[in-house]
Amino acid sequence: MSDEIRRLLAIMATLRDPERGCEWDCAQTFETIVPHTIEEAYEVADAVARDDMDDIRDELGDLLFQVVFQARIAEEAGLFDFASVARSIADKLEARHPHIFGDELPGDAPREERWEALKAEARARKGAQSALDGVAMALPALMRADKLQKRAARTGFDWPDVEGPAAKLAEEMDELSRAPAEERLEEAGDLLFAAVNVVRAYGIAPEDALRAANAKFERRFRAMEALAEGAFVGLSLDDQEALWQRVKAGERL
Repeated sequence: MSDEIRRLLAIMATLRDPERGCEWDCAQTFETIVPHTIEEAYEVADAVARDDMDDIRDELGDLLFQVVFQARIAEEAGLFDFASVARSIADKLEARHPHIFGDELPGDAPREERWEALKAEARARKGAQSALDGVAMALPALMRADKLQKRAARTGFDWPDVEGPAAKLAEEMDELSRAPAEERLEEAGDLLFAAVNVVRAYGIAPEDALRAANAKFERRFRAMEALAEGAFVGLSLDDQEALWQRVKAGERL
């Protein structure tokens, strides 16, 4: 173990020390830390998207601290420690790459198929009863929908082409438009789930697609505000739409 990792673990132990540690750190549990862990993972993704190497380094450090924090809580409860966390992922990586760390030949199957087959075997050893077992409940809903659909597709439960999910999306739009108020939440969910299926049929990651759409909308909206020179809120919808079209046209030049 490197000196830097030992130092980090020692700092974590001090922060959690009941007598001289930090009151906030001492009060945390597995459950209370999870939102921070998720937030830090997204901040890593944001730094990567901005191609900011300093921020990537810093955000990865923040994410590593979350792992150290959870491991420290577990160690205090006599469950496991940071070393066992590292050992667990090392064992998993070796087991899932037998053609690299073992004697098995790569075979003809694509890498992703081999990877998924090995993960399925691991889930089965843990007693999985369904192809959907192991899709984390805490994932963002869009990402979880994508993963659920991919798992189902591996069993053969999938549309053969894009026409099927596209027709389903149109059907769900119609059902939402006709749904009574008490059923709109469910129908809206069905619509979004169907949209994920359409995007997936084109071979596009829905999370990536929506992130790109968010970035485009934000860029264009800020450009409209700039064109309005502080008067955007008071404009009519027609005038705002005209600015939107100006911004779009400017991007095509």
